Amino acid sequence: MTGAMEAKPRLGFIGLGLMGTAMSLRLLEKGWALNVWNLEPERIAAVVQAGATALESPAAVARASDVVLMCVLHTQAVEQCVFGPNGIAATATAAKLLIDHSTIDPAKSRAFAARLREETGMGWIDAPVSGGPVAARQGTLTVMAGGDAKDIAAAQAVMADLSANFTHAGSPGAGQMAKVINQAIVGTTYVLMAEALMLAEAAGIDAAKLPQCLAGGHADGSLLQQLYPRMQARAFDPPLAYARQLLKDMRGVQAEIRQCGLALPVIEQAIAQHQAYVAQGNEMQDPASIVRLYEQKSPISEKTGRMQ
Repeated sequence: MTGAMEAKPRLGFIGLGLMGTAMSLRLLEKGWALNVWNLEPERIAAVVQAGATALESPAAVARASDVVLMCVLHTQAVEQCVFGPNGIAATATAAKLLIDHSTIDPAKSRAFAARLREETGMGWIDAPVSGGPVAARQGTLTVMAGGDAKDIAAAQAVMADLSANFTHAGSPGAGQMAKVINQAIVGTTYVLMAEALMLAEAAGIDAAKLPQCLAGGHADGSLLQQLYPRMQARAFDPPLAYARQLLKDMRGVQAEIRQCGLALPVIEQAIAQHQAYVAQGNEMQDPASIVRLYEQKSPISEKTGRMQ
């Protein structure tokens, strides 16, 4: 990387969903020059109004940028954006580094990283995130990174503006594997929080005070303090994420469990609950609204607050 690039690289961002938009707006606020592309052009307006430059393809973003960040929906989208006809690898003057914030299969991520380096010389960091759009806007994301040490060093400046915790987990693919474990914990806890809420309401206690009651104890944690209150208040609009995305991630967890030859029934049951909820037509609902799956099965009496 050149000295000028180390001082202030030109950034590109590919993929402007809920997370990508939030991350892009944060980077613009922190003074980074940003080139953007998204499959659905209508999503670009907010970041262009904030100062980003919209370009016509991932290849164009790579030509105009020193470091490209990407946050797209799934493995096929990553492959198309990188190796498709107008993908990053198609440009003759590629950026020096790709930071992939998408959540994809660890083995595919390793294979893509090796192929991109062979074809273009670009480095690849698999860097899935945790924390959601609110944390992205605040610069407090957790970023799990896999890649070569020199690439991780080159990403430190931009990650300092996006995250509170940027950890090099190991070689390429390690970030994706850390994300698998993260999603196993998060997805299972979503189900656990819904069941804890159903139990609290059925028992007739003041369910809204449960996080306060348990604060400082072994059951305390960010999901109890942040997720549970939204469930209890049924505050799901606008969604902070989409149920389809969490289910996709949980299916990735399931695939890795089986690849490792493990039997993990608690996680498997949580996956089944997410599948059941999405199957009812809730793909675009906030994943926290999975509590509704339990409300259908366990109606609460308005008079007593207990299950009928």
